Amino acid sequence: MKELLKKWTNISLVKRILAGLAIGIILAVTIPNQAQPISILGSLFVGALKAIAPILVFFLIMSAISQHKSGHQTNMKSIIILYLLGTFLAGLVAVVVSFIFPVTLTLTKGAENVSAPGGVVEVLKNLLMNIVDNPVNALVNANYIGILTWSILFGVALKNAPDSTKALIANLSDATSLIVQWIINFAPFGIMGLVFNSIYTNGLSSLISYGKLLVVLIGCMALIAFVVNPIIVFMNIHMNPYPLVLKCLKESGITAFFTRSSAANIPVNLGLCERLGLDKNTYSISIPLGATINMAGAAVTISVLTLAEVHTLGINVDIGTALILSILSAVSACGASGVAGGSLLLIPIACSLFGIPNDIAMKVVGVGFIIGVLQDSCETGLNSSTDVLFTATAEFAKRRKEGKEIIINK
Repeated sequence: MKELLKKWTNISLVKRILAGLAIGIILAVTIPNQAQPISILGSLFVGALKAIAPILVFFLIMSAISQHKSGHQTNMKSIIILYLLGTFLAGLVAVVVSFIFPVTLTLTKGAENVSAPGGVVEVLKNLLMNIVDNPVNALVNANYIGILTWSILFGVALKNAPDSTKALIANLSDATSLIVQWIINFAPFGIMGLVFNSIYTNGLSSLISYGKLLVVLIGCMALIAFVVNPIIVFMNIHMNPYPLVLKCLKESGITAFFTRSSAANIPVNLGLCERLGLDKNTYSISIPLGATINMAGAAVTISVLTLAEVHTLGINVDIGTALILSILSAVSACGASGVAGGSLLLIPIACSLFGIPNDIAMKVVGVGFIIGVLQDSCETGLNSSTDVLFTATAEFAKRRKEGKEIIINK
């Protein structure tokens, strides 16, 4: 059994995931009547990741802050700038593409029982309230901005604690990281279950009628991933950006695509940052923060679906309003939750910019739920992989300035 496990873990995780993907598709086609026992594998995998991720983030950040040496510089300022810049450019690209390839929709129902925020002020208020959330409640509900805040405060408070206390926190952090590695090794089985359930539940026929919308959405996200982000990376590290871009998409984006949760993918990103040799004091904070505010995919979704409804209703949009929409979608995206479908409920906020009533705006949210099997998967893959990409970019840019060697493909 030990030899079997060793051989299993020695195989590339991406290869194992692709094998799980293929098996899931085959099983969905051949034995769809076995949906419940096979689909539960996906639920167990995502559930385990979501359960352990808040605890991992809490201990990682608290340990990193408490053991931080005075005078040790981090790149958080540069990373946050990259996060915000990337999210804004994603919204801007989506607006431009939506004008070049306008999409009209057959509006649907399906989101009547879901409530959307009342406006950007409410989104920002919710973010502020999440910051001061009860720390136990934040852990239970996976409120990552709250977890981030309290773990930083505990870490600062423990900076003058005895070394034995800091060692205990570090040991708890290492133990939690090991548990995460155990769970990630079961990713192929979980993804097999997730793929099986997606095909069994939704099929592909429901997506055909929204083919043009999906092409625009996924096309925008691909443009961000393969053109805009590489340009941002090149401007910072002054070398070929694609090895880093492709590594992040391969090792982070693929798992995020199937789990459809930036929060659940946090452990995967932390492991990738470690393999890239990044500063743990920085990435232990930047990765969970990115799952909250680095939302390029969400900005694309909000902009494209909003303008699709605008075109459907025949509303004229001038350049100034389009620019405001880019900013609004970026701000709204920063308030999107790190769970599946989090960006869809923010579409009515953007629609309000054009005077579209909330009840009509919620109809396009219904469209979003229909295409969510692809839209949300691509969105999450872009969001989560970019967390690592920009964290690495900031550190590599710093190394370049210091004349140090940059190694990407370890």
